Amino acid sequence: MLQTQGVVILDGGLATELEARGHNLADDLWSARLIFEAPDDLRRLHLDYLEAGADCIVSASYQASVAGFVRRGLDEGEAVRLLNHSVELALAARRDFWTIPRNRRGRRRPVVAASIGPYGAFLADGSEYTGAYDLDATGLADFHGQRLSILAESGADLLACETIPSAVEARVLVRLLESNPGCRAWMSFSCRDGTHISDGTEIAAIAAEVAESDRMLAVGLNCTAPRHVASLIANIRKGTARPIVVYPNSGENYDAEAKRWLPGDHRLDLAYAAPGWVEMGARLVGGCCRTDPQDIRRLRRSLVAGPGS
Repeated sequence: MLQTQGVVILDGGLATELEARGHNLADDLWSARLIFEAPDDLRRLHLDYLEAGADCIVSASYQASVAGFVRRGLDEGEAVRLLNHSVELALAARRDFWTIPRNRRGRRRPVVAASIGPYGAFLADGSEYTGAYDLDATGLADFHGQRLSILAESGADLLACETIPSAVEARVLVRLLESNPGCRAWMSFSCRDGTHISDGTEIAAIAAEVAESDRMLAVGLNCTAPRHVASLIANIRKGTARPIVVYPNSGENYDAEAKRWLPGDHRLDLAYAAPGWVEMGARLVGGCCRTDPQDIRRLRRSLVAGPGS
């Protein structure tokens, strides 16, 4: 896709769009609860993003983990099945999309990324935006190891290590990727400003470090305020020539205690901002929380010319 299009269009917000469609996700499992409660709605949203123009859809496994499902009262076998099912739903949406001949015109077959959310997503306390954890590297490896191995074998085309707030956690994930043969991923960080990821580490340094791994397809940022994106791209480019992945939130502010979004200074116009990010070096572009299929439709039109755009 990068060779033929120059840019890959990602999908937009999953949980926040499900909330907009009437689901109450005020729950520690967040969107992962719908893997067993409303799987058809997840599949439908994946399909909506493909129809809007996404080249890549991301599974609903961000907040899903064996520990999280077991905490809910499920046994380990059922937890593993649900992790796999999160990817199966995305694969089913792709199959439904790709069987329609008109959807193939001017498009490459979309890819499916299995989401690997941070430990903070399991805690459900907002720490994916601080990196203030109660686990060291060994504990983080124990938490992520089983889930990453399951999702690496799930049938997804790649993994998306998303909203990573901590340099320690990033290094742990790279080691786990390297211990799973054939496993490839992108890594995107949550960032506090235009220079630092959420735990205060300079993004230029940690991006360069993780990009040294041959398992890393792209490195960048997500669920970060749009006003910081240009500076973050410039800083990432200082340390690596890897493709840069960018999918910020809508520009609103998340209240972790109340578990709700509050109005920001202005809402992101993704289609307007993205061409400038691509000019700076972004190659995988989409939206995160509070973006929707219409945002992705307009994004594709602004970045990809020709049929299917």
